[in-house]
Amino acid sequence: MFRELARKKKQITNEECIEILKNEKRGVLSVLGDGGYPYGMPMNHFYNEADGNIYFHSGKEGHRSDAIKKCDKASFCVYDKGYVNEGEWALNIKSVIVFGRLEVVEDIDKIIDITRRLSYKFTKDDAYIENEIKLYAHKTQLLRITVEHMCGKLVAEA
Repeated sequence: MFRELARKKKQITNEECIEILKNEKRGVLSVLGDGGYPYGMPMNHFYNEADGNIYFHSGKEGHRSDAIKKCDKASFCVYDKGYVNEGEWALNIKSVIVFGRLEVVEDIDKIIDITRRLSYKFTKDDAYIENEIKLYAHKTQLLRITVEHMCGKLVAEA
């Protein structure tokens, strides 16, 4: 069902893909938007090693929410900061693309747990995190993409 990578020499391992998902803070979530147009948006994410799923927090209304109600299929792309080999100008980037199905998580305990863990990617300020959870957890929509296919590759700009 999912295509194999055309340039297999550039493919990175599943472990490398997971490290990128765990360590990078943002990616682009794409859904099928209005009129059948792709709708991609930058999103903060949390890769949960325990279940192998990726979580996003979002508002409960808007283009993204409407799109998910119509079609739960999505892709999510993340890439690292890259590096330049000495004496070269090209940026080498490892990227990961995940395909899967999105669903809304309703369990408030799960929302609080994942929101807390996602927040630690950005700050270690416990007081700030707990205050935000107290104020906004009940207003937060937590999305989970269940990974159906994942692939990654090393891309050079040259």
